[in-house]
Amino acid sequence: MTLPHPATDQITLSNVLAALGDPTRLAIVGYLARREGRPTMCLKFTDFGSKTNISYHLAKLRESGITRTEVSGTSRLITLRRDDLDTRFPGLLDSIIASAVDLPMVKKIEEAAEAASVQGEPQ
Repeated sequence: MTLPHPATDQITLSNVLAALGDPTRLAIVGYLARREGRPTMCLKFTDFGSKTNISYHLAKLRESGITRTEVSGTSRLITLRRDDLDTRFPGLLDSIIASAVDLPMVKKIEEAAEAASVQGEPQ
Protein backbone atom coordinates (compact mmCIF):
# COMPACT_ATOMS: atom_id res chain seq x y z
CA MET A 1 0.00 0.00 0.00
CA THR A 2 1.31 3.44 -0.90
CA LEU A 3 -0.06 6.80 0.09
CA PRO A 4 -0.32 9.70 -2.37
CA HIS A 5 2.29 12.46 -2.11
CA PRO A 6 2.58 15.53 -4.33
CA ALA A 7 5.52 15.58 -6.70
CA THR A 8 8.18 18.16 -5.87
CA ASP A 9 6.95 20.57 -8.53
CA GLN A 10 3.38 20.26 -7.21
CA ILE A 11 4.25 21.52 -3.71
CA THR A 12 2.86 25.03 -3.36
CA LEU A 13 3.84 27.70 -0.88
CA SER A 14 0.20 28.38 0.02
CA ASN A 15 -0.40 24.70 0.92
CA VAL A 16 2.82 24.49 2.96
CA LEU A 17 2.05 27.66 4.91
CA ALA A 18 -1.58 26.64 5.46
CA ALA A 19 -0.49 23.27 6.85
CA LEU A 20 2.08 24.87 9.13
CA GLY A 21 -0.44 27.39 10.45
CA ASP A 22 -1.64 24.77 12.93
CA PRO A 23 0.41 24.52 16.17
CA THR A 24 0.15 20.72 16.31
CA ARG A 25 1.45 20.30 12.77
CA LEU A 26 4.20 22.83 13.42
CA ALA A 27 5.28 20.86 16.50
CA ILE A 28 5.28 17.62 14.50
CA VAL A 29 7.61 19.25 11.96
CA GLY A 30 9.84 20.50 14.79
CA TYR A 31 10.07 17.01 16.26
CA LEU A 32 10.80 15.42 12.89
CA ALA A 33 13.54 17.99 12.29
CA ARG A 34 15.17 17.06 15.60
CA ARG A 35 15.17 13.42 14.48
CA GLU A 36 17.49 14.41 11.59
CA GLY A 37 15.90 12.36 8.84
CA ARG A 38 15.23 9.22 10.87
CA PRO A 39 11.75 7.86 10.16
CA THR A 40 9.37 8.28 13.08
CA MET A 41 6.38 6.09 13.84
CA CYS A 42 3.10 7.99 13.87
CA LEU A 43 2.34 6.68 17.37
CA LYS A 44 5.02 9.04 18.74
CA PHE A 45 2.58 11.92 18.28
CA THR A 46 -0.32 10.59 20.34
CA ASP A 47 0.55 12.98 23.16
CA PHE A 48 -0.92 15.68 20.92
CA GLY A 49 -4.35 14.12 20.80
CA SER A 50 -6.36 11.12 19.72
CA LYS A 51 -5.18 8.77 17.00
CA THR A 52 -7.88 10.16 14.73
CA ASN A 53 -6.72 13.72 15.35
CA ILE A 54 -3.06 12.83 14.73
CA SER A 55 -3.97 10.93 11.56
CA TYR A 56 -5.72 14.05 10.32
CA HIS A 57 -2.69 16.27 11.03
CA LEU A 58 -0.25 13.80 9.47
CA ALA A 59 -2.44 13.56 6.36
CA LYS A 60 -2.45 17.36 6.03
CA LEU A 61 1.35 17.45 6.30
CA ARG A 62 1.70 14.67 3.71
CA GLU A 63 -0.83 16.18 1.30
CA SER A 64 0.89 19.57 1.45
CA GLY A 65 4.25 17.96 0.62
CA ILE A 66 5.95 18.61 3.96
CA THR A 67 6.28 14.99 5.03
CA ARG A 68 6.62 11.58 3.44
CA THR A 69 4.71 8.66 4.91
CA GLU A 70 5.94 5.15 4.23
CA VAL A 71 3.72 2.20 5.06
CA SER A 72 5.53 -0.60 6.88
CA GLY A 73 3.11 -3.36 7.83
CA THR A 74 0.61 -1.77 10.18
CA SER A 75 2.93 1.14 10.97
CA ARG A 76 3.40 4.47 9.25
CA LEU A 77 6.91 5.95 9.17
CA ILE A 78 7.04 9.72 8.83
CA THR A 79 9.97 11.83 7.57
CA LEU A 80 10.36 15.44 6.48
CA ARG A 81 10.71 16.07 2.77
CA ARG A 82 13.60 18.43 3.43
CA ASP A 83 15.28 18.05 0.03
CA ASP A 84 12.03 18.61 -1.87
CA LEU A 85 11.10 21.66 0.20
CA ASP A 86 14.60 23.12 -0.08
CA THR A 87 14.42 22.67 -3.86
CA ARG A 88 11.05 24.46 -4.09
CA PHE A 89 11.56 27.11 -1.40
CA PRO A 90 15.23 27.53 -0.45
CA GLY A 91 15.66 28.49 3.20
CA LEU A 92 11.97 28.29 4.11
CA LEU A 93 12.15 25.02 6.01
CA ASP A 94 15.25 26.12 7.94
CA SER A 95 13.42 29.25 9.11
CA ILE A 96 10.38 27.25 10.16
CA ILE A 97 12.45 24.62 11.95
CA ALA A 98 14.47 27.25 13.82
CA SER A 99 11.32 28.37 15.62
CA ALA A 100 9.53 25.01 15.76
CA VAL A 101 12.18 22.84 17.45
CA ASP A 102 11.87 24.70 20.75
CA LEU A 103 8.09 24.62 21.00
CA PRO A 104 6.78 23.18 24.29
CA MET A 105 4.85 20.51 22.38
CA VAL A 106 8.10 19.27 20.77
CA LYS A 107 9.75 18.99 24.15
CA LYS A 108 6.72 17.06 25.42
CA ILE A 109 7.13 14.47 22.64
CA GLU A 110 10.86 14.17 23.31
CA GLU A 111 10.30 13.59 27.02
CA ALA A 112 7.73 10.88 26.24
CA ALA A 113 10.12 9.28 23.73
CA GLU A 114 12.95 9.29 26.27
CA ALA A 115 10.69 7.69 28.88
CA ALA A 116 9.65 5.03 26.36
CA SER A 117 13.26 4.26 25.42
CA VAL A 118 14.11 3.75 29.08
CA GLN A 119 11.28 1.20 29.19
CA GLY A 120 12.61 -0.50 26.04
CA GLU A 121 9.87 0.53 23.60
CA PRO A 122 10.86 0.92 19.90
CA GLN A 123 11.47 4.39 18.46
